[in-house]
Amino acid sequence: MPPHSPLPPPAALPIDEALPDLRAALQARGMAVLQAPPGAGKTTRVPLALLDWGMVQGRILMLEPRRLAARASAERMAATLGEEPGQTVGYRIRGESKVSRATKIEVVTEGILTRMLQSDPSLDGIGALIFDEFHERSLNADLGLALTLEIRAALRDDLLLIVMSATLDAAPVAALMGDAPLVTSAGRAFPVETRWLPRPLDARARLDGATAALVQQAVEDCPDGGVLVFLPGEGEIRRVESLLRNRLPAECDLRPLFGAMEFAAQRAALAPAPAGRRNIVLATSIAETSLTLPDIRVVVDAGRARRARFDAPSGMARLITERVTKAEAEQRRGRAGRVAPGICYRLWSKGEEGGLAPFPPAEIEAADLTALALELALWGSTDLPFLTPPHPGVLGEAQALLTQLQALDKGRITDHGRALAALPLHPRLGHMLLRAGGGAEAATLAALLAERDPLRSAPADLALRMAAIRDPARVARDTIHEPHRPTIERIRAEARRLERAVPAKPLGLSLAQLAALAYPDRVGLRRKGDAPRWVLSGGKGAAMAAGQPLSGARLLVATDLDGDLREADIRQAIPITEAELRAVHGDRIAWRDVCDWSKREGRVIARRQECFGALVLDDRHWTDAPPEARAMAAREGLRQIGLVWTPAARRLKARVDLCRRDGADLPDLSDEALLAGDALLPYLSGLKTEADLRNLDLLEPLRAHLGWEALQLLDRLTPAHFETPLGRRAPIDYDGEAPGIEVRLQEMFGVTIHPTVGPKRLPLRITLLSPGGKPVQVTSDLPGFWTNSYADVRRDMRGRYPRHPWPDDPREADPTTRTKPRGT
Repeated sequence: MPPHSPLPPPAALPIDEALPDLRAALQARGMAVLQAPPGAGKTTRVPLALLDWGMVQGRILMLEPRRLAARASAERMAATLGEEPGQTVGYRIRGESKVSRATKIEVVTEGILTRMLQSDPSLDGIGALIFDEFHERSLNADLGLALTLEIRAALRDDLLLIVMSATLDAAPVAALMGDAPLVTSAGRAFPVETRWLPRPLDARARLDGATAALVQQAVEDCPDGGVLVFLPGEGEIRRVESLLRNRLPAECDLRPLFGAMEFAAQRAALAPAPAGRRNIVLATSIAETSLTLPDIRVVVDAGRARRARFDAPSGMARLITERVTKAEAEQRRGRAGRVAPGICYRLWSKGEEGGLAPFPPAEIEAADLTALALELALWGSTDLPFLTPPHPGVLGEAQALLTQLQALDKGRITDHGRALAALPLHPRLGHMLLRAGGGAEAATLAALLAERDPLRSAPADLALRMAAIRDPARVARDTIHEPHRPTIERIRAEARRLERAVPAKPLGLSLAQLAALAYPDRVGLRRKGDAPRWVLSGGKGAAMAAGQPLSGARLLVATDLDGDLREADIRQAIPITEAELRAVHGDRIAWRDVCDWSKREGRVIARRQECFGALVLDDRHWTDAPPEARAMAAREGLRQIGLVWTPAARRLKARVDLCRRDGADLPDLSDEALLAGDALLPYLSGLKTEADLRNLDLLEPLRAHLGWEALQLLDRLTPAHFETPLGRRAPIDYDGEAPGIEVRLQEMFGVTIHPTVGPKRLPLRITLLSPGGKPVQVTSDLPGFWTNSYADVRRDMRGRYPRHPWPDDPREADPTTRTKPRGT
């Protein structure tokens, strides 16, 4: 491509000094990572410099994370060339395109690159790719870079690739790109003073009021230039706007700025203030990067960011508000130094700054991965060079949902999945739209569910929201709820686009059936009791406040939940009849036999249940449940209440345990092993209640489990009894530290070899008793006792028990339990 005509001399920006190094890196390697702080000018300078250098064969494609940034950066570059967007510089975003055959630089949102790569992996006609603001780590940017690196290695080694970021830890990105050159731009154009709170904000203080007070202070301290205020979301923006109205100097104009606003209102926030006026821009994180806000001299940072968190097992996402990270705070601070020296006010103390995380989490670590899983299936591989690989468990849950939506079959993408991937919708909503056969109703519902709630203060009634889209004036007149008109206009425009995208062959499904197609795992069946609580078909719980219009519904479809992992609050839902559910999901409703232990009832229950996922639509007694099933349910009951050991069973177990410790090959009779195996099952089938289980004598099951040969080995190695010289069977206690017996001392006369048990011939622990049955000596060495201690015992015992024999040499005496006749 020949060099572009000379550019009009622009004002110098910090990025200009880094451009020669960037050019050299691209000439040497064809890739580079460009790290430049906020305000350096990389977004508008680099694409135009590439064009001016004449080193790109084909179009230059620059990716932006947001539609507003894509449009604004294209307009700025076009203005630099003295043109309108759509000539040399154009843009493509969802629902809007300004490009022509003359376009050489095209700014697009990141999702558009994914569609381009999936339809044409060679990127024919594209000579350079620029990932702008990569530090935001959006899911589409991570996927786009991974796909680009793969096709560059396999098909397009001539493709120039630049990854640009303001605060990213750039070294890992450069390493991912094969140790691409890292080019760093110097600091911002003007210094920025940082002012912190003197002490941490009181925990009871409201963020809105504290931020409004800090804005008033900043306006008073700094009488010149615009003020940019960072807040976590639209709600906080509206509340701060209300607090500041009529409290600022007359020349101040409040300008909200967030992603869901109409473009005209966004443009007003980005426009320069008229002479003698000051813009006070109340913005979300949308203003952190890329956008140029003229004449901003002051930043007020409320120190909060709103992020999505997705819980894969529940399939629910929730928005959480948390502290900004150091990287985000630095991004925001940099907005004050673009046109002149500036000041950044932070709604936290300097001491608190050390506790901030360094970087925000990448979206791939916290987001719903269903759309990513579909893109990977369409690409045909999950083994891509991701900067942060997706968590295998979360990706697996996403693949399971896609299988449920018939987009995957045994891990491979289906024709239906390919059709879903072509739609600009979450796979849930695309599935609903396609299975319904398109049409206005399904397209409108898909657009509604993809947008923010147009009736945010209304009860959880999806039908009311659909009515508001059809006739907002009537809903406003007939209810106390005022529809949000800009949101409704966006939904209508998106619905028209979706209706055109799918050939219309509508099946005439009800609104509830459409919702059930999109959310087969969120069909709720009301639990017993007065409280409005439901179990969802996916297995989770949900609830809503009592007294709402839907609080009495037996069946409903929850289309929006707050993401609480214990019991989610239903924010949008629609009732559904069982007949409607069967009509769309009849192939997933099936009878199953359930024989289980009921902890609540304390007994085995046997039921035949007609189920849709976790929902039980019909429940009957299973009268002929097989004994095996009943036995397994009873075993589960034993797991919960624990085994009850009789003394005889415990003695048998102790004998086995001793042999096992000494190396004998005998079964494990621990509670865990018995409850994990099948040894007890033959004895459980007739036991139904907790009382039955507690009365189970384990001795017979244990003997049967051991078998004849093991019992013989056990009797030989660890006999249950010790036979005394008089033929009496003294039970051996195996529960103590060592196996032992209790026996009268005279009964052991004549024994000169100490008795032993077990494979290792452990000596029995013998407790020798007096004639009165009291212990007089404990020994594990009977011959030693006769030699060393018996004389002392004899001397003491003769006086107490004179009628009992106490021979001088017990080794030679006969055992006895009798007393001497009187007079002897």
